[in-house]
Amino acid sequence: MSEPNAAAAIVDVRHVFKSVTDSSGTLDILQDIDFSLAPRETVAIVGASGSGKSTLLAILAGLDTPSRGTVCIDGEDIFALDEDARAAMRARRIGFVFQSFQLLSNLTALENAMLPLELAGRPQARRLAAEMLGRVGLGDRLSHYPRLLSGGEQQRVALARAFVMQPAVLLADEPTGSLDFATGEKVMRLMFDLNREQGTTLVLVTHDRGIADQCARRITIEAGRVRP
Repeated sequence: MSEPNAAAAIVDVRHVFKSVTDSSGTLDILQDIDFSLAPRETVAIVGASGSGKSTLLAILAGLDTPSRGTVCIDGEDIFALDEDARAAMRARRIGFVFQSFQLLSNLTALENAMLPLELAGRPQARRLAAEMLGRVGLGDRLSHYPRLLSGGEQQRVALARAFVMQPAVLLADEPTGSLDFATGEKVMRLMFDLNREQGTTLVLVTHDRGIADQCARRITIEAGRVRP
């Protein structure tokens, strides 16, 4: 698939570098990362461990900052915003699914799924979260705490929490990495189904070739650079 032009892009990454410096010197993690993603596109970011994939995903989410370069989400330069404005933009426009689920242990499945709606001040948060949990097959688990849910059920709560805001962009970091093969396949089918239904741009980091092959496009990172 050809890269969309910047004007049509929902995600536009331009000349992003990331370096860290400590007592041993400077480590270049990302070097001149440059690409655009179209609305509704499904993209796998692949590469060896340590290649910079997860750092890139965190920068796309505005959870980490580049040493230089720009990232625009729907035309807005996220690093031109202060931290509060960036967090507000992320809440409106970006969903994130983690390998380790990142559910709050003291909240029920319903409360975890409601959380982004409540933080955004959205009305009818309980109804919307319950409907989304029903969509992911957890309508009978609304009052369960994470410790009472299987790994696959916890990841489905995480999917519900991410999709309930209908984000323009969903970022997923090894979303099946903590799951067995069969459960991981079910979770990925659900993720792709929700992606198609909502028209979200899906960007996922994965080591799984089978998952990468289900995406319309693949971006390979080698030693901090996008492989041509």
